[in-house]
Amino acid sequence: MHRKLFLAALATAAFALCGGAAAQGFPSARPVTLVSPFPAGSGSDLAARAVAPGLSDALGQSVVVENRAGAGGSIGAQYVAKSKPDGYTLFLASLSFSVLPSLMELGFDPARDFEAVTLMGEQSMAFVVPPSLPANSMAELVALAKARPGKLNYASAGIGSIGHLTGELLKNERALDIVHVPFKGTPEAMTAIMTDDVQMGLIAMPTVEPQIKAGKVKALGVTGRKRYPGLPDVPTLAEAGFPSMSDSVWYAVLAPAGTPPEVIARLNAAFRQALTQPDTVQRLDRSAKTEAAFSTPQEATAYVRTQLVKWNGVASKAGLKPEHAK
Repeated sequence: MHRKLFLAALATAAFALCGGAAAQGFPSARPVTLVSPFPAGSGSDLAARAVAPGLSDALGQSVVVENRAGAGGSIGAQYVAKSKPDGYTLFLASLSFSVLPSLMELGFDPARDFEAVTLMGEQSMAFVVPPSLPANSMAELVALAKARPGKLNYASAGIGSIGHLTGELLKNERALDIVHVPFKGTPEAMTAIMTDDVQMGLIAMPTVEPQIKAGKVKALGVTGRKRYPGLPDVPTLAEAGFPSMSDSVWYAVLAPAGTPPEVIARLNAAFRQALTQPDTVQRLDRSAKTEAAFSTPQEATAYVRTQLVKWNGVASKAGLKPEHAK
């Protein structure tokens, strides 16, 4: 028995020493891969590519952005979750990641199979209505919906999208009879609101900001903790009295569970350096309409887990059930 305990302790010590040595040599002459789970040109892809040059400079090593799209982002997530936990393969999670367990059966656990590195940024969204709709505030919209039960529709980029679930929050919290109309993507949802085929929706800023400024839709509120700089006269949804709807599209960098703490700390320091560089901040804002942000690993872990609880609770109330990933 004593011999078995000694051998087990020896194996544990050897593993720890190997992990420590690997962490001390990180990164070596090998690229770091940042996986975006959505196609080229998506918000996730643009955000990843905006940060990669600064991260490369901070690490002193090349950083490659790799798109592994499909199944609502779960293909890329599973790829990273099953990767070697050595810091060389990272996942760019976003708000959509937090609702995956309610949409499909997963081959990984979003809460247990990752180590958070840092939050990376936030992209605002705007809650908009057609110009002809007789509502110029969220309060007026709620009053109109109550006066017209079952007559107003809300658009989204698909079932389980943030637009869908935010609409469900509005519907449930204000006891409204409004109808969800899912579209194939954000452009189609945007067009439907502009033409008054659908009366409201939450749309990401890269798509909606030009239409607001052109007068093709009215913005009643924006997500985020502060007003969006490009639309300073539009209140936040929290200011408008709808704090539960104020979550922006967030980005967080995750590593496979089991990545050595020293490697997580090195990555966190590198991201912090990159995300405070003016060039990185400008690229994120210009190409992805995203405000740079950073955090400790512990803060990122707490935030992502809170989002998982929140949005899967909303999805459950909406009657969404996991299906096989396609």
